[in-house]
Amino acid sequence: MQQIWRIYNSTPWGNSKDYQDQVRLRRDVVRMKRELAGISAQDDFARWAKLRRQHDKAMEEYDQKVAAVNASRSSFDVKATAIRWTCTRGLQMGLQFWNSKTPIFTYPRGWFPWQVEWVLGFPRCPYGGVSINVWSSVCSIVIALVGELIGYAFRYVQEIRSRQPQQAQKTKAT
Repeated sequence: MQQIWRIYNSTPWGNSKDYQDQVRLRRDVVRMKRELAGISAQDDFARWAKLRRQHDKAMEEYDQKVAAVNASRSSFDVKATAIRWTCTRGLQMGLQFWNSKTPIFTYPRGWFPWQVEWVLGFPRCPYGGVSINVWSSVCSIVIALVGELIGYAFRYVQEIRSRQPQQAQKTKAT
């Protein structure tokens, strides 16, 4: 989401000016803070006081810009989340609703008991067919299981590879 936010800020309709001002003000505040740390308030009070006033003013402007950018970021996050949900889950739910009476594929009647046929056709698919809802649920489960299996395989291979140099060092030591 952070990358999308940066891309949005670089567009003309984004709030790139506020974001750039915030970055500039942050640099100025940090620079002034370093200068303040390098000046002794007792030795050069006039210069220290002037720099302190500039620092306080820049800090106030920075806080205002941060509040404006955070409000804009919050609004952007809500909109981006809604768009992302609509393009993924919303589309899936729309397809499931639209095609709920159409079977994804059919099988001969009587292959399964009527209870199993009812579950395969849930919620509105006719007997002898597999509904899009059941099919998408099964596909999601299979994809998750295959993803887990691939993750376990990668971890296993990494573990085996990390053991090989240790075993080679043990054989050299003996």
